[in-house]
Amino acid sequence: MTAYSDAWQALEAHHADTQHVTLRERFAADAERFNNMHEILHGLLFDYSKNRLDENTLDLLCRLAEAADLPQYMQAMINGEKINTSEHRAVLHTALRLPANAQPIYVDGENIVSKVHHELNRTLEFARQLLDGTHAGITGKPITDLVHIGIGGSDLGPRMATQALQPYWQNIRVHFVSNSDDADLTQTLLGLNPETTVFSIASKSFRTPETLLNAYAARTWYRDAGLPDSGIYRHFCAISADVAAAQNFGISPDKVFAMSDWVGGRYSVWSPIGLPLMVAVGEKAFRKMLAGAHAMDTHFFETPFRRNIPVLMALINVWYNNFQHSDGQTVVPYSHNMRLFTPWLNQLDMESLGKQRTSDGQPVSCTTGGIVFGDEGVNCQHAYFQLLHQGTRLIPVDFIVPMTTIYGNHRQHRFTVANAFAQAEALMKGKTLDEVQIELAALPPDERDRLAPQKEFPGNRPSNSLLIDSLTPFNLGMLMAAYEHRTFVQGVIWRINPFDQWGVEYGKELAKTIEPELERGTPAHDSSTNGLIAFYRNCNAASKAV
Repeated sequence: MTAYSDAWQALEAHHADTQHVTLRERFAADAERFNNMHEILHGLLFDYSKNRLDENTLDLLCRLAEAADLPQYMQAMINGEKINTSEHRAVLHTALRLPANAQPIYVDGENIVSKVHHELNRTLEFARQLLDGTHAGITGKPITDLVHIGIGGSDLGPRMATQALQPYWQNIRVHFVSNSDDADLTQTLLGLNPETTVFSIASKSFRTPETLLNAYAARTWYRDAGLPDSGIYRHFCAISADVAAAQNFGISPDKVFAMSDWVGGRYSVWSPIGLPLMVAVGEKAFRKMLAGAHAMDTHFFETPFRRNIPVLMALINVWYNNFQHSDGQTVVPYSHNMRLFTPWLNQLDMESLGKQRTSDGQPVSCTTGGIVFGDEGVNCQHAYFQLLHQGTRLIPVDFIVPMTTIYGNHRQHRFTVANAFAQAEALMKGKTLDEVQIELAALPPDERDRLAPQKEFPGNRPSNSLLIDSLTPFNLGMLMAAYEHRTFVQGVIWRINPFDQWGVEYGKELAKTIEPELERGTPAHDSSTNGLIAFYRNCNAASKAV
């Protein structure tokens, strides 16, 4: 029996021995529980004391990480080894936030640290030119709007961070278009002036179908305004690895910012993919976000597992996913500006960890991934929190809460923070039937007995709290990097590759066949798909006949 299976079975036995112990009992028995189960890093507090675990649990989880060779995988990552085995690529998004004087990292004989900073400086310089008016439109008017066209990781990261850092916005309005549904681009362009609009086209291959559909439609919008093709280079730039393809579109090579194959889309906001964010918040704020991510990287790679925030986050997820059989996880930022954080995390976690084969192609021996969902607090308290409190499913919660507000209404902010803390406490404590009976003592006995079971809360519902002193670029960078590393650690423990996404590609391949069949030909699919195609044709024929 291997060390890995030994560690796994030890956790199964430990769960069987301790599953009856409630969180109420754990807190009552240990006055130092919070002191022993929280970490602070540069203004970020991670409290994991409201979890169904103890020191023995944490010790066994750390042993599992060791048995899964996590230290070796971490070292392989920072060495530039090709740990994305299915695509034979290095995984070096952490190199994107290294300082310029960092030790060289070589991939295929090339020092990528100098390459990273060369491309970062090029991209930031273009953002600066847009912001200060040095780069104007073809008619000489200064740029007022940037429309970023991408999808998936080329959209979600910069879109989320741009919204989160709204207080840092500069003088150019930044818009995002990702959906191939023509409503997305059409509605975005309403009210924009082609003479003062720049488009950034984000596609590593410059072949992403949704992105190119929108890019060509944007170019048509530009031409329909009567502007010359010779001016396209003033109004379009690209983030891509294929300079020739971008040039064929009409984009000048000096306005193509490079992506490297060792950066996956969902880890790419730190690269030139972050151009819209650079334009939205400026160079200083963007570099602060890189510095925050790098601070978390340093903590992750240098801190023992028992005190390591991303490792602990991952191990706690493994504990619930594999040993307590949770039904998913919800992540709730108590910040309106962070309302896109959970959609960003949906992709990071579920696209990375939704795998049923190990890295060497064997069927997995445990449950991988999990359903990650959420919304901004306090709104979601009035939506799905009922299920968290009194439903039959186990769904751990991450509460993300800024401690201060820059908007000045401290009364509203205190109310928001109080709700976050209260929800975490209520989930942990619950409310016993005896406590409810006391609350309802003034009611007639038959009414009290009828109502009391409805107001009982089981409690023992786990959560983490991630508190930041304020929502700054540095702190946002730390949070994002923490969740990136959490995802990586879970992939290592489950022995899957969290850096490919073959499941995303299959539907795209089928769409290439179906699209022309929507217009003509005889579809040769299953009866359902054939029926759907026929219905589409009928609806479009009827629409054209009106």
